Amino acid sequence: MEKREIEIFLALSEELHFGRTAARLFVSQARVSQTIAALERRLGVRLFERTSRRVALTPVGRQLAADVRAGHERILAGIATAVAAGRGVDTVVTVGLEAPAVADLAGEALDRVLRRRPGVDLRFVEADFADPLATLLRGEIDVLITNSPVDEPGVVAGPVVVQEPAVLAVPAGHLLADRSTVSLDDLGGQVVLRAGRRPPPYWRDPPRDWRTASGEPVRRGPAFATFQDLFGAVARGEGVCPVAAHAEDYFSRPTIVFVPFEPGSPPVTWCAAWRCGSTSYSDAGAT
Repeated sequence: MEKREIEIFLALSEELHFGRTAARLFVSQARVSQTIAALERRLGVRLFERTSRRVALTPVGRQLAADVRAGHERILAGIATAVAAGRGVDTVVTVGLEAPAVADLAGEALDRVLRRRPGVDLRFVEADFADPLATLLRGEIDVLITNSPVDEPGVVAGPVVVQEPAVLAVPAGHLLADRSTVSLDDLGGQVVLRAGRRPPPYWRDPPRDWRTASGEPVRRGPAFATFQDLFGAVARGEGVCPVAAHAEDYFSRPTIVFVPFEPGSPPVTWCAAWRCGSTSYSDAGAT
């Protein structure tokens, strides 16, 4: 695969939308379509399932994306290290983001790192959405900014870097869409979707008879491997999903409404985490 093919394939595997992929890479939508079609012909296998309403990775495409992304990130890391050496940077710290927008939200904390250690260069990559800790444990990143709590053998749970309110993503036209706020009790009678997540202690399936505090039943929907899959399901009316408030700015679309949870509801907290024995985080000057 050539460099541009890799970039287009990986971007489409994340966006799952030809138009957004084209805009992200500053190419035409036709270029994206032609590149993927040519790649599938050469490999002799379909990488994406396309309909008029959605784009999804095939099982082969999903595996290829995981394999190619790992190699691509190692190449980019090697290039970044070489460039940093030429600029007099003595340490390159790769920061994985469970949600890319967190880099903006945590900007103040990251700026402190750079002020304390001008010889440190921070490089940002997107961690595995369904299992971000695996990216850290495999050594593909030095530091992970992820949802807390973090309770994992071999991983140090570091300080909170940002905290934000939660909102409920609902389809446009949903009975909650016109509300100024919602509460946890409003989940009663709803199908609640979720992002992919590790087994306990991070995610524990609710009891079969799952109810709100007021006694209303709640139905648990499936987990999703990407934000685009998750919000696509919400837009199609398959369920609702509590998400961090920044999602409204970064994933806004006419088919979804983001309704704030009422004051006093649990916030979404993002913390830093790194492998036990790793010096990368302390090298970066963040304490």
